[in-house]
Amino acid sequence: MPKIIYGTAWKQGRTAALVEQAIVMGFRGIDTACQPKHYYEAGVGEGIIACVNRGLVKRSELYLQSKFTPLDGHDPNRIPYDPKASLGEQVAQSFQASLKNLQTAYLDCLVLHSPLSNAQQTLDVWAAMEIIVQNGGVKQLGISNCYDLQKLEDLYRCSEIKPTVIQNRFYSNTGHDRTIRDFCRQHGMIYQSFWTLTANPRVLADATLQSLAAQYGRSAAQVFFRYLTQIGIVPLTGTTSATHMPEDLSIFDFELNSEECSAIGALL
Repeated sequence: MPKIIYGTAWKQGRTAALVEQAIVMGFRGIDTACQPKHYYEAGVGEGIIACVNRGLVKRSELYLQSKFTPLDGHDPNRIPYDPKASLGEQVAQSFQASLKNLQTAYLDCLVLHSPLSNAQQTLDVWAAMEIIVQNGGVKQLGISNCYDLQKLEDLYRCSEIKPTVIQNRFYSNTGHDRTIRDFCRQHGMIYQSFWTLTANPRVLADATLQSLAAQYGRSAAQVFFRYLTQIGIVPLTGTTSATHMPEDLSIFDFELNSEECSAIGALL
C-alpha cells in the first residue's frame, strides 16, 4: 500500500481526467467505491486504463481499493445491485460491478463502507467479502466509517479473514480515533485518514505547524501529512489541484524529528 492515496469521491464528470492526472503525477494508490451517489467508479477505471494504454503504469503497480456500500448509503434511484437480494448476493453483485467499472480482474482491497444496522448483518456482509478473498478476487479487506471501538473489536474477533485496513474521517469529534489507532497498531492494521485537511483547520492554523512549515519551506498541509505518515497513518487526498498533487507526493522529501512530531501530536 502506498503511504498516501488519491481519493476519488465527489468528482463525478471530472473523475477520469483527475485520476489520469494523479497517476501521471505519481500517485499509485487509488480509492473509490461502488456508490454512484458520491463516486463515479467507471470514471476511475477510464483514468486508470488511459494511463495503462499510454504505457505510464501497469495495473500491478497500482494499489486499487473500492468499497461495498450498504443499502442505506445509496441513492435509491442508483443502487448498483439488487436491493431485494440477500446481503451476500448484494456484496457479490457490487464487487462484480466494481471489476467492470474499473476494468480490472482483481482489487487490492475491498472495504465495507460502514457497519450495518446490527452486528449480525455486518458479519454476514463480511463473510461474503471473505469468500471473494478466498476466490482470489481481492487481496485484503477493510472497513470504513467505524468509530466504535467495540464494533471493530467484535469484527476482528469474529472474522476469519481479519480486517487489515480501517478508513475513517480524521477529526476532533472522535478524538482523532486515538483508541482505534491504538487497536490498529496492536493488531497490525493500517489506519487510513480522510477529510484530513478539511476537518482540521485549527491544527493547520496553529503556530506550531505554521512555524514548522516556514522552517522546512513547506505548506502547513504538507507538514501535517508528513507527520501522519511518520506515525503510521496513510492519508487520503482528494485534491483536484495540479499544484497540490505534486506537493502531496513530495512530503517524503523531508522528515520531522521526534520532538517536532510530539509537538504536532499534542495538537490532536
